[in-house]
Amino acid sequence: MNPRISMITLGVKNLEKSIEFYKEGLGFPVFQEQEAVAFFELNGSWLGLYGIDALAADANLTNDASGFKGFSLAHNLASIEEVDQLYAEALNAGAQAVKHPEKVFWGGYSGYFSDPDGYLWEIAYNPYAWIGPKDE
Repeated sequence: MNPRISMITLGVKNLEKSIEFYKEGLGFPVFQEQEAVAFFELNGSWLGLYGIDALAADANLTNDASGFKGFSLAHNLASIEEVDQLYAEALNAGAQAVKHPEKVFWGGYSGYFSDPDGYLWEIAYNPYAWIGPKDE
């Protein structure tokens, strides 16, 4: 198996609100938007948005998740200034502040916000290594 994540699909409570957050608020390019699902083509992977009940049913599960979801999504940037700028843009787009960016124990700089469905996004600068595809 080639090591890669092709797509991350988030189960969302309000598809229209989540599409607006990612499309208009964060500027993600929409690849495909339908009545029940939306896909955003990212640099090296895709982000899918799907109704949370439908996503649970697709996996033969029930939607009884509550509280911390046990994972975060991350977006690495090339500088502290870029982290601060993107964090401010996310809050302006309607994200909820979780942890304002700050220097962290491992030597980098990061903060967290949550999207309209409470999914955590870490915005980070790692001075030791670039994580993810290179920006073009």
